[in-house]
Amino acid sequence: MWQDIEQNGVQAVVARISDAEAIEMTERYGSHNYHPLPVNIVRAKGVYAYDGAGKQYIDCIGCYSAVAHGHLSEFVCETARRQLDKVTLVSRAMYTTELALLLKTVCEYTGMEMACPMNTGAEAVETAIKLARKWAYTIKRVPQDKAEIIVAAENFHGRTTTIVGFSSEPQYKQDFGPFTPGFITVPFGDIEAVERAMTPNTAAVLMEPIQAEGGIIFPPDGFMARLRKLCDANNVLLIWDEIQTGFCRTGKPFAWQFEDAKPDMICLGKALGGGLFPVAAVAGSREALSVFKPGDHGSTFGGNPLASVIAIAAMAELQTSNLAENSARMGARLADAFRNIGSEKVLDVRGRGLLVGLEVKEGVDTAELSSRFIEQGLLTKETRHRTFRFAPPLVIDAATVDEIAAKTKAALQ
Repeated sequence: MWQDIEQNGVQAVVARISDAEAIEMTERYGSHNYHPLPVNIVRAKGVYAYDGAGKQYIDCIGCYSAVAHGHLSEFVCETARRQLDKVTLVSRAMYTTELALLLKTVCEYTGMEMACPMNTGAEAVETAIKLARKWAYTIKRVPQDKAEIIVAAENFHGRTTTIVGFSSEPQYKQDFGPFTPGFITVPFGDIEAVERAMTPNTAAVLMEPIQAEGGIIFPPDGFMARLRKLCDANNVLLIWDEIQTGFCRTGKPFAWQFEDAKPDMICLGKALGGGLFPVAAVAGSREALSVFKPGDHGSTFGGNPLASVIAIAAMAELQTSNLAENSARMGARLADAFRNIGSEKVLDVRGRGLLVGLEVKEGVDTAELSSRFIEQGLLTKETRHRTFRFAPPLVIDAATVDEIAAKTKAALQ
C-alpha cells in the first residue's frame, strides 16, 4: 500500500475505493464514537455534496456550522494555496506576521481587546475556563481552588473530560469520571436561578446564546441582556460560547448581538476555519486575557501561519459577501416554509438565521425519517429532543432554500 500511495498519490488510491468499501473500512478500523449517516461523501462544492455514485445532496448539516462559506470557497482555498508555498507551521517560540494579523482581525471582528488562538472549539472553551479561574484568583481575589463557574443544563461545549463533567446529557458522562469540580448547573434561560447560584466565589457564567446541540433552544427574550447586567453587578465574567452560533450563522455576526449582552470573553471556532481547517480562539477584554503569563497555556498548532491566513480570509469573506444579511433572509424563508408544510408530524419550528430546528412529535420514527431525508438528497441529522437541525452554508440562495422545504415535505409524507 505504501508504495502505491507514494507512486500514484493519495487521491488516486482514494478514487479506487467504493462507497461500500469506505464505510466497511471505517467501521472496521475506526473507533465507534460516531454513528454516521450511510452516505460516503467524495466531493463537495458550495451547498452541495456528492457520494461515489454521483448522487447530489444539499448539505444541511454544514459540518455543524463550520462550513459557513460553502464547501471549497474559492477565496479561502486560494489563500491557503498561496500560503502553502510560503510557510505553514511555526511554533509560538517565534513571532509570525500571519498570527499578528489574525489577532488584530479577530479583535476587530469581535470588538474585543485581546485574543488567544487555539485549534478546536473544545480547546477554546478549556482556554476560557482557565482564564476565568485565574482571573478569579488574581483579580477578584477568590480563595484558591474555590472558584465556581455557572453553566446551563442541556449545554454542549465540547468533549473533553472537564467539559463533559458539567454536561447534563448522561451518555456524555457515563464511564468517563471522575470529573473536575467547580461548576454549578442552572436551567437554561432562568435568570433567577443564575442569581441564586451566584456567590462571592463565582468567577464566570459560561453559556451558549442558543443551544444548538441541545435542539435549537432559545432563552426567553431579554435573558441575555439581564444576564449581562447581573454579571456586572456581581463582578462576574460573562462568557458566550459562540462556536456554533457565531460568524453570521444566526443573521448577525454573533448571536449575543440580538440583545445588549456583550461578553467579557467569547469562544470562537468552526466557521473561523473557513470550511478548510480547524481554527479556534478566545477573544475578550484585556483584563481577562492579560492574566495569562508565559508558560500558563499553549498550543503547538494554535495560530500557525496556515491557520491564521485561512481564518483572516474567512472573516473577510463573511464581511465582503454580506453573509449575515443572507443568513437572516434565507433563514427566515426556510423557517416560514417549514411552518407552512402543514404536516401533522411537525411539533415545532425554531430558528434564527440559518440555524433552524424542525422538531417532530413524539412517536415519529426519526430513524425512518432520516432515511427519507437521504432518499430526497438532504443531509441532516437529529439532535436531542427529536429535532432535525438545518444549518446549510450561508451562501445558499432562495431557490435552494425552497428545494430544501419541498424535499422536507416529501420526506415527511
